[in-house]
Parts: sequence; structure tokens; C-alpha cells
Amino acid sequence: MTYHSYFYQMDNTDLDHILLNALSEDIGEGDHTSCAVIPETAYGKAVLIAKQDGILAGVRVIQRLFKLFDSKLQVHLFQMDGNRIHSGMEIMHLEGPSLSILQTERLALNIIQRMSGIATQTSSYVKLMNGTHTKVLDTRKTTPNLRLLEKEAVRIGGGENHRMGLYDMIMLKDNHIDFAGGIEKAIIQTHKYLEKQNKKLKIEIEVRDFNELEQVLKIGRIDRIMLDNFTPDETRQAVVLINGKYETESSGGITLETIRDYALAGVDYISVGALTHQIFSLDLSLNAII
Repeated sequence: MTYHSYFYQMDNTDLDHILLNALSEDIGEGDHTSCAVIPETAYGKAVLIAKQDGILAGVRVIQRLFKLFDSKLQVHLFQMDGNRIHSGMEIMHLEGPSLSILQTERLALNIIQRMSGIATQTSSYVKLMNGTHTKVLDTRKTTPNLRLLEKEAVRIGGGENHRMGLYDMIMLKDNHIDFAGGIEKAIIQTHKYLEKQNKKLKIEIEVRDFNELEQVLKIGRIDRIMLDNFTPDETRQAVVLINGKYETESSGGITLETIRDYALAGVDYISVGALTHQIFSLDLSLNAII
């Protein structure tokens, strides 16, 4: 799989911050269990094995974890991010100081299991839209402080990132519109703000019914319309009304059972919060090689 993302273009600063915080949370003043029974000079080997079929994600992250924690740890890869893996398949071998292997084991597993679970679930959604032009988007419904990793897992699974945060796109949702005093005022104030700040950001606006959609179509000055909690039939009607003037996105309670119906309704994007907030980690195991 070939993909490009913010994650792979950045330096290691943000990733290191995440990993160092996670190591501090887990190890604290020291791994007393391992230190009690393992000599400092002990050298060991371990193998990461898949115990479940799925899409692998998080390889680059745990490689960085091992290097960051102890440069003596050596990783020998057999599978890469984006590969489809099967139960019993060896993912990597790890060798180096036994204490370092033990101290990073759980954190490495937590990362690669969760990221692989997200990538696997995303892949399931993407497959259901084969033959359509619709793309699957993630949301901001991510684990605090782990958004970078979880959104990268979505990309590895074949989905696209909607936005990294509040800073890289204008997203006028129902509460923004209600607090602003209506759709027209929200759009006008947005343009005034962007002009004042000298910023060029895409503008997306959420509509909850056909009345709000008609208002948006009358006013314009936006880039994408989100159809919130529309049925597939209502979505089809809305796409006809929009007639290609703006990008379209479906959102709200869309599941594996319904996503293809929304894609066939003709929207450009479907955002699915469940990609990152309702997932099962993929079962992987790190075992000592004796």
C-alpha cells in the first residue's frame, strides 16, 4: 500500500513527545519486577506474532519507541505498515538487553494492537464502497493525545483524514450556527474572520434538514456541505439538489450495514466516528525466543 500523510512527512518531535509521555506513565521510577529478576547484562530475543487476521499498522511507531528507549535494541522486520497479516505470521524479531525488551513490551503492544485494530476496521468500511467514488473520513473522536497515531492508522487502512484539529479547516456545525444566530450570519462572520486573520481555509457547513440545505444553497460561499443524519434516500435527493456545486459529506450514525447505501447515494465523503472510537485492538503477541 502506498500512502502519504502528515505523520510520515513530519520529524520525530511530536511522535517522541507521545512516546516519552507514555514511557513515563508506564515505567515511572522503574520496572521493579523486571529489575528484581533479570540481570542488567542479560541479552534476549523476542518475536512479535499475529494471533488474528487484519491490517498491520504501527510498525514505524514501535520502531521509534525501541530506538528512543534503548539504541541497543535491534528490530528485524518481516511485515510493514499496510500489509494484510494472518494469524500465526511473524511480524518482527526484537533483540537486545532483556530489561529493555520487558520494559517496552506492553507499550509497544498497546500501540501496534490499537493502530492495527483501527486500520483493520477502516479497511472493512473502505471495501464496502468498492465501485463508488466515495471516500471514508475519520473524525475528531479520537483518544486525547493519541490523535496523530489513530489518524495515521485510518490512513494505513485506506481511509482519509478529515482534519487534524480545529486549526486546519472551518467546520460550521449545528452549535456554531445556533450560537451565531443562523446559517447566513455564521457564513458571513466566517468570511469576515478569515479575511481579518488573512487565512485561506476550506469551509464546511452542516445541515440538518432540507430547509437548512436550501438556505446554504441560496447563500453559497462554502466548499463542502455535510448532510447530518439524512437517510440514504434523503441523501440522494440532497445530492441532486446540490448538483456538484459543492463537495458533499454524509455523517451521523453510519454503520457497516448502511455505508454502501450512502455511497451509492452519490456523496463524495462519508465520515465515520466509529473508525477511532469504537474499535477492537488486533490480537498480537510478543514472546521471548528461548
